[in-house]
Amino acid sequence: MLAIHGAYYPASYDPIVLAHARALLTSTPEGYTACIDGDARDTAAVLESASHHLDFSQPVAIMALMVLQHVPDSDDPQRIVAQLVDAMPPGSYLVVSDTASDIRPEVVAESQRRLNARMAGRQTRRTRAQIQQYFTGLEMVPPGLVTLNRWRPEPDDPDPGEDIAAYCGIGHKP
Repeated sequence: MLAIHGAYYPASYDPIVLAHARALLTSTPEGYTACIDGDARDTAAVLESASHHLDFSQPVAIMALMVLQHVPDSDDPQRIVAQLVDAMPPGSYLVVSDTASDIRPEVVAESQRRLNARMAGRQTRRTRAQIQQYFTGLEMVPPGLVTLNRWRPEPDDPDPGEDIAAYCGIGHKP
């Protein structure tokens, strides 16, 4: 696993978080873990740092889990994801989960307003169609891009309940 610290926005850099990540994300005989300090918006630097830890001739997985909401549209998150996907060899996976703006929009708009009033950075929620664009050129793993509570629900729970205002999906690079 490779974790990118400071990937949300420049104000997110916290030396305590980095120290904890390095202490907790330790390698074992079963797998290698590394934490790099970088800004996801600088994909060239992220990929250069990652290349010291990952073999890009073998399939890899990029996991952007609740991260892209912290990248404003002005920083072009579609470009960031596309550049990372372009660097992945065939057989790799992209995993994305992110907050939604089109599920209960009046409720999430108020939540976003309150969060942005208190956070150093700003949250940008996106529609399902915008999040789906991250997977352009990839084969979606079933069940596709769905709300978090609908990602492979328990077999004995046919009704996962009210949709959570966040989407998730996995794409496979052929």
